[in-house]
Amino acid sequence: MDSASWKAYGKIDPELEALIPHLPPSKGIGDYDDVPSLREGIMEGFKKLIEAGIVKLPDLSSVKKDIHIPARDGHQIRLAHYRKDGAEDGPIIVLFHGGGFAFGWPESFEEHVVGMLELGAVVVAVQYRLASENPFPAAPNDAIDSVHWIAENAAQLGADPTKGFIVGGSSAGANLAAVVSHEAVDSKLSPPLTGVWLNIPLLVHRDAVPDKYKQHYNSYEDMKDAMILDRKALDFIYKEYNADPSSPLMSPLIWPTGHKGQPATYFQICGQDPLRDEGLIYEHILREECGVPTKVQLYPGIPHGGLSFLPMLSHAKQSPADIKEGITWLLDQK
Repeated sequence: MDSASWKAYGKIDPELEALIPHLPPSKGIGDYDDVPSLREGIMEGFKKLIEAGIVKLPDLSSVKKDIHIPARDGHQIRLAHYRKDGAEDGPIIVLFHGGGFAFGWPESFEEHVVGMLELGAVVVAVQYRLASENPFPAAPNDAIDSVHWIAENAAQLGADPTKGFIVGGSSAGANLAAVVSHEAVDSKLSPPLTGVWLNIPLLVHRDAVPDKYKQHYNSYEDMKDAMILDRKALDFIYKEYNADPSSPLMSPLIWPTGHKGQPATYFQICGQDPLRDEGLIYEHILREECGVPTKVQLYPGIPHGGLSFLPMLSHAKQSPADIKEGITWLLDQK
């Protein structure tokens, strides 16, 4: 693995560098005292972006309905189900939102759901249980249970998984997507998954990086003071999630049965992200060591979450089209 060029991806994007002096002061994830205050702060900030017209949400009320399904312990998991009326049964895409396992909502994907519906897909976004009220492994268990239920009930969702069965997510949600894809291979899920979308993924706990990859794992230290997701924020997330670092449900990069047989995987990786190198390491493992088809879109100089939280940047404006292109690629790999 040649990781010598990876550090250069951390050089700040020129647009972002010019923008920083004009950004209002903001409170970081790690600056909150607890999860409830974090959620309140995130929602307040999101509402301000909407009010300022920086974030524009599509109206998908005509194609969306909520479904509640049982988890293994009887909990009712909410699924946001999107399907165009009158559309023929299409491929299905299952999404897990980001938010450090502690906040977030399925509707956060709706900007991208529009493009997925245009591809003829049926989309299901999962509201898994959040930390710290729901201790690990509630989130991965909900993710796994959701995908098994969807596989068994695809017809009633108006979907045909033989045309494509993709799981995806952003950040913590990408972690869950990777966990689900490994469990699906081990359990011989039927119909099988055909693709995985990993947007700025968290794939291995900092304390569980295998020795053979540690020399390539530098972004965690190099980007410790990065925007949006810095070391303080990661410490907060790890503390609230309270997962065993060596559990494969926390660190799918060290999945005990390995990665052979994984579906085609599409990566979006940001250069100023502390999680950058684990994404690049995992992509190398899939492609070079396991023969899994991969597609990578890398955004140099952009911080974790910058494609969503800094929508004025060119890379952020391009991201929805990139995602549609990446999903199209996954559908072509089935």
